[in-house]
Amino acid sequence: MEVVPFRTPGLGDTSYLLVHDGTGVLVDPQRDIGRFLDAVAERDVALRFVVDTHLHNDYLSGAEQAAARTGAELVLPAGAAAAYPHTPAFHMEDIKGDKGLTLRPVHTPGHTPEHTSHLVLIDGEPVAVFSGGSLLVAAAGRPDLLGPERADTLARLQYRSLHRLAGLPRDVLLLPTHGEGSFCTAGGAGRLTSTIGEELDANPLLSTRSEDEFVGRLLAEPQPIPAFYRHMSPVNVRGVPPMPPVDVPVLDAAGLAGLPEETQLVDIRPRETMAAGFVPGSVGIELADDFGAWTGWLLPYGAPIALVAEPGQDVAEAVTQLARIGLDAVVGVITDLTGVGTARFRVVGLDAFAALARRPGAQVLDVRMPSERETVAVPGSIWRFLPDLFTDGVPAELDPARPVLVACGSGRRAAIAATALHRAGFTPVALTGAGVPELADALKDGG
Repeated sequence: MEVVPFRTPGLGDTSYLLVHDGTGVLVDPQRDIGRFLDAVAERDVALRFVVDTHLHNDYLSGAEQAAARTGAELVLPAGAAAAYPHTPAFHMEDIKGDKGLTLRPVHTPGHTPEHTSHLVLIDGEPVAVFSGGSLLVAAAGRPDLLGPERADTLARLQYRSLHRLAGLPRDVLLLPTHGEGSFCTAGGAGRLTSTIGEELDANPLLSTRSEDEFVGRLLAEPQPIPAFYRHMSPVNVRGVPPMPPVDVPVLDAAGLAGLPEETQLVDIRPRETMAAGFVPGSVGIELADDFGAWTGWLLPYGAPIALVAEPGQDVAEAVTQLARIGLDAVVGVITDLTGVGTARFRVVGLDAFAALARRPGAQVLDVRMPSERETVAVPGSIWRFLPDLFTDGVPAELDPARPVLVACGSGRRAAIAATALHRAGFTPVALTGAGVPELADALKDGG
């Protein structure tokens, strides 16, 4: 048996291809199915099943398209109510494959109501379980994504689901979809896979003494939910269209000026390049693994998008990340800003930033997550979580007549915030190469 993981770091998810004796199972594929089909072809695998463990909240599924392209049987949870042909997976009703391969659905509600894990049996012996967003490595899937009014009920279901999976043999391989970096995860240890035995020994959520204690721990520190999540599940129920082309038109200054007013201009260049000359009104989200997630969280969902990129930058990667969450309306890219009016903001390192922060009347804006802020903060700083800066606006305490010193954990979110501050009429200075913890230490050490 071979298990091929496909990691998508920006969303904190892993899809899997399991191969046994020339037959295969593809689990929780994302919309960009080319990478999965390439792996199937390279191994000369007859793909028997394509499986979704649940209606995903964090990305658009590629399961329907992958099954259609390969002729594999599409298997979805019985409670998914998907609007396209599929085989419903009912609890403990085995789905027989080829070469002794069997899928045994295990209803594991909690992360979502219909969530169904799949125990893999080879010649009748359990070898692995695809646990989706149920039992994770040192963690569990969040039960609060469908709203606070359902969180307690789903958390109690999650408790029972985790213990249902924990009853499998200790040597069964645990293959979760969600992991470190996913906003679908509560907790986490940074590893992709585990075994049931390792989780029994080390997962803190399996050591709680009661259901109430488990629920209290799971819901104790609610994390923000990315704004684009609410758009994913309805599309996954209706059916996901094929991936759009990754090639987009190249724009010049005139083409940029002629775009509709609702077009969102997103600058994907490195933050230092962007800071040296960006288009006023644009949002600077440097291309990295989490580019798509931040774009979907911060901008109006579904609005047309134009990109600002460096010559030779991987625009196809940017378009792919956007398409994974349904942002298909990428209308063009501009790589030459000749003839386009630009503005600047300062990006500085820790020493220079700390020196500015020590000045009388300095305004320090912290744009990190609430949990980060609770761990360490700069005394006297103003806090606004980055997405709230876009929805709620600039904090009223900030004075536009003075520079705003903006910091996060490493500089990435600070640069995004800087473009939002500039758009609101402020003069930002972004900390890069360091974050609030280092800044707090520097200010403490420097008096």
